[in-house]
Amino acid sequence: MNFIRSLTIVLLSLFLITPALADEKVKVGFVYVGPVGDHGWTYMHDQGRQMVEEELGGLVETFYVENVAEGPDAERVMTNMALQGADIIFATSFGYMDAMLKVAKRFPDVKFEHATGYKTAPNMSVYSSKFYEGRYIQGVIAGMMSEKGKAGYIASFPIPEVIRGINSFWLGATSVNPDFDIDVVWVNTWYDPGKEGDAARVLIQQGADIITQHTDSPAALQVAEEYGVKAFGQASDMINFAPNTQLTAIIDQWGPYYVERVMAVIDGSWETSDTWGGMDTGMVEMAPMTNMPEEVSDIAVMIANKIHDGQLDPFDGKFSTGELLGMSDYLPGIDAMKP
Repeated sequence: MNFIRSLTIVLLSLFLITPALADEKVKVGFVYVGPVGDHGWTYMHDQGRQMVEEELGGLVETFYVENVAEGPDAERVMTNMALQGADIIFATSFGYMDAMLKVAKRFPDVKFEHATGYKTAPNMSVYSSKFYEGRYIQGVIAGMMSEKGKAGYIASFPIPEVIRGINSFWLGATSVNPDFDIDVVWVNTWYDPGKEGDAARVLIQQGADIITQHTDSPAALQVAEEYGVKAFGQASDMINFAPNTQLTAIIDQWGPYYVERVMAVIDGSWETSDTWGGMDTGMVEMAPMTNMPEEVSDIAVMIANKIHDGQLDPFDGKFSTGELLGMSDYLPGIDAMKP
């Protein structure tokens, strides 16, 4: 796959681009909700941006703005990117959706791509990953590893992606321990190490001996390491922050998608699309299984392989794609308080 993509890039460089166009690099903008150094969500999107530069070389120019608040500030940043000549803009947070839609309508010649949303336009696509597949695997591990049968879940905002993840984690845990319980703390932020760390402390003090999160810093992992309980990384492999604590982590692989979409702008084949990739596409990966018995690791890897091959669906086929994308309620049996 990588060889084919590389060969395609070479052919584009040598044959498909006229001399006039060769002097005009495709400008690619990225809008980030957090800092590129969060070691989680934004960090991995920026790794994807760097892959675009590495694989497309002199054909592109990328730039980004980090720590962009959702709402009017995002609309301002995207407008400025379009005015600066961006050919394609990627906005990487759910709360950017309406702002991007407004800007896309004002700049019909610019291509827009929104991560984790559901609204499209003739020049605006959406893309996301099935993170819930990885959360199911984490739930299975938690169900086997927790001595107390209780996990603490640090949640960001009550959007479908987050609620879907809570439900999937619980399904995985209860598949091996039907009495498993989860406590959810809503911190109402994507990135705030102080709040994330405090939430982890509260959950541990309330009896959780497994910590998981849908926020972006490694702070919760570091607190778990301090207290000697197990935890999961978020969006990237965070093992260096908690070498004795991290069990595994969901890894978001955005790079190949970004390369493909920017190449489509270069060769003129870009069209509006709706992408929701999972473990089968490589958009969701699991970090190595660590700090667990071999038999637990073997089961987790087996579950991951089954999901990858389409042999196992965390939600057991009980929900349509539309219902999953719009999920707004906990599953029956989850006692966690709503946000």
